[in-house]
Amino acid sequence: MDDIVDLVTRSLADETAAAFTERVDEQAMQLRRAIEAGEFDNEAFSVGLEIELYAINAEPDPPEPDDAEDSEETAEAGLNDDLSESGEAAWSGSLDAPAEPEGGGDASLEPNGDGAPLAPDEGDSLEPAGNEPPDQNAAETADEPEDSFGPGEGPSLDIDPDSPLAEDEPETPEEEAEPAVESSVEEDDDEPYMDPEDWEGRLTRLPDVVFEGEANKELGVHNAEVNTEPNSFDQTGMEVQTTAVEMQTKQARQQASKHNCELVLDAMWTVPPEEGSEAYLSAHETRDGVVLADNMRQAPRYVALDNEALDHAGGSIDFDVPGYSGSFPTILFESLATSIQPHLQVPDTGAFPEYYNAAIRTLGPLLALSVNSPFLPADMYGDTDGEWLCANTHHELRIAAFEQSVNTNENPKVRVPRDLDDTTDVVGRVVDDDLFAPFLREFLHDDDRAAFEDEFWEFDHKRGTYWRWLRCVAGGTPVEGASTEKSLRIEYRPLPTQPHAKDMIGLQALTVGLIRGLVAADHPAAELPWQEAKRSFYNAAQDGFEADLSWVTAEGERTADRAAIYDEVFEYARLGLAEQGVPEARIDEYLGPIEARYDAGTTPSDWKIARVRESLDDGDDLSAAITSMQRDYINATREHHAFEEWL
Repeated sequence: MDDIVDLVTRSLADETAAAFTERVDEQAMQLRRAIEAGEFDNEAFSVGLEIELYAINAEPDPPEPDDAEDSEETAEAGLNDDLSESGEAAWSGSLDAPAEPEGGGDASLEPNGDGAPLAPDEGDSLEPAGNEPPDQNAAETADEPEDSFGPGEGPSLDIDPDSPLAEDEPETPEEEAEPAVESSVEEDDDEPYMDPEDWEGRLTRLPDVVFEGEANKELGVHNAEVNTEPNSFDQTGMEVQTTAVEMQTKQARQQASKHNCELVLDAMWTVPPEEGSEAYLSAHETRDGVVLADNMRQAPRYVALDNEALDHAGGSIDFDVPGYSGSFPTILFESLATSIQPHLQVPDTGAFPEYYNAAIRTLGPLLALSVNSPFLPADMYGDTDGEWLCANTHHELRIAAFEQSVNTNENPKVRVPRDLDDTTDVVGRVVDDDLFAPFLREFLHDDDRAAFEDEFWEFDHKRGTYWRWLRCVAGGTPVEGASTEKSLRIEYRPLPTQPHAKDMIGLQALTVGLIRGLVAADHPAAELPWQEAKRSFYNAAQDGFEADLSWVTAEGERTADRAAIYDEVFEYARLGLAEQGVPEARIDEYLGPIEARYDAGTTPSDWKIARVRESLDDGDDLSAAITSMQRDYINATREHHAFEEWL
């Protein structure tokens, strides 16, 4: 712990800021020159996906004495039936391409489907209803140096798994560790089980052994992230992505289940830990002036960012959404939220602004279809009236949680980015962004700079605090047949984690297909004024599927008609997928679950609000209603294959 305190103190020192800024400026100049010289152009598009989850205590299911011999077989069968798996291996900065699957690479969207093998190749803040986010207009106008971008973290403070900044103190004694992938799911006969009636699906800490498999560590000790390795954006690549999401989420869930934990595919936890949500999110100690949050991963970068944000906020960070207003001594309330982040690598860097600006216009419509976090943990609402809350809560509280947790400086770091005029703007925006918790490479490495990622280490570190809802990531390891280590990709950050693998693959396909299709067809979507695109995004976060959205049609006409907007959203997503060689049958399979929720007019958030209302009508208080809803949600993810089956 003393080492972490020392690193954080060095990170926040004035002399570090000066040296870091000088290096970022030098590295940015090199990147601009390389982009202008065409060194970041590549052969083909690539795609990847990041998935965030949280852990609860597993529902007790002790084996019957007579069935002891069958315990392992039963556990395996249960995992195969669990269709809401989680997984790991996204675009964490690595662009290694998995090998093409045998037999044409058929992948299944069924969690038990016989999919392609995953052997890698060797060769602006949201305010309560009616208010515009503070500083949003001012910060995004001419007074602002346009914008900047950060590395691969979802709407969270995550770190690339391979980064040395991700190292932290082990959460489990070393002697308790065991092999992650090879180990059996069988538990010892004397494993203690709670009474099933006592199970509440409470938030819980993940032991370190869980991260020996497919899961990576995240901000909170209850958080995990699963990433698919990126693939070329084509028929085979999308099929491998499908299989990766299914298999890797299943492996991560299996590993957690061995330790009385369950990884949940959901956008916000609502059943608090034993000590209560506010106590859990606030617990901390101060050592030599450095705040150390008890339930935050003790990675130097996380701790430094926490202390930087706290310093800007005067030692306490406010969080205000419908039904709750409070203050925290740490940014950890950001860990309430979990998300998925599709990545799309664009091979023609000259065309990158077209893709990026089109993507900004899709933020509102895609978020409105995917909303999944209408409630905070039940104990945070106090005596709030349940009916009032159901009518007034935001459908996507993740947006407010992330923005308010780190937007403590004068220029908010989490917001909708401005349009790009030139590709090299993606470099300049990182340079111009406010400095947060800088590190120098020698703080963590004692070897020479050799590879691309070493050469631009400080620039990439600063990019890691450029938390716009849409970011550009420069660089990565090669994807066979698609890219070199020098590439540019869009990281699409606002989408919440979905209930099933099918839903997440569907949103990934919809996102990358739509962005690709709009540009391929020369669609005028980007002609929608930026302010309208931003307004649509925050409306979607607040009102979900019923949000007031704006769009420009293929004929160049402005429209707010929901049917007209989504007709084109799905049409051009299909066009984009077809443009990349994805067969029509596969397109139907990918987009079907998302189209079905559109046809039903029901999102996961709508489902949650309806369940809480039902419980309130049955006489439950708000806390019991939210807890009951959450348990129903978890059970539904176990019993079904896609959200459309819940409807």
